[in-house]
Amino acid sequence: MKGILKIYHPEESIKYNIKRSYCKAIYRNSENFLEIEIITDDDFDHIEDDSLQYSFPQLSLSISEFPIPGKELDGKVYLVNDTEEEVYCNVDLFNEDEAFIYENKLEFSKDKEGNLQVLWSGEIDDFFTNSDEVLPFKLKCNFKEDPIDIEE
Repeated sequence: MKGILKIYHPEESIKYNIKRSYCKAIYRNSENFLEIEIITDDDFDHIEDDSLQYSFPQLSLSISEFPIPGKELDGKVYLVNDTEEEVYCNVDLFNEDEAFIYENKLEFSKDKEGNLQVLWSGEIDDFFTNSDEVLPFKLKCNFKEDPIDIEE
């Protein structure tokens, strides 16, 4: 698995490397639902010393229980937004601060090696400076399975 999240703040473009990801179409009660979670790495090696990112070293974006028409994700595009009745989207900043994501567009495809990947774009609250603005973001992640070695 590899990927990157970029948040386009007016002061700087903030980059997060992907640490873990999870994506699955779940079949329950004769309906299909999308579950996806992307957790960023908290490594600072690629970050400038005065970056806004230092206050927020790690975050998680997720969508859960979003109804989809089938279990196949490759080639599909989904527009995912919370409604008054349903909450699908979540952001975890790994502290007491809060943020929300909006205008989520998820485009699924296969990479050159045949692994499922997602290009996720949208807007996120400016949790860096707490302005009332929303910031555009783009995330690209593949879901290549990491081999698990079990020693005997």
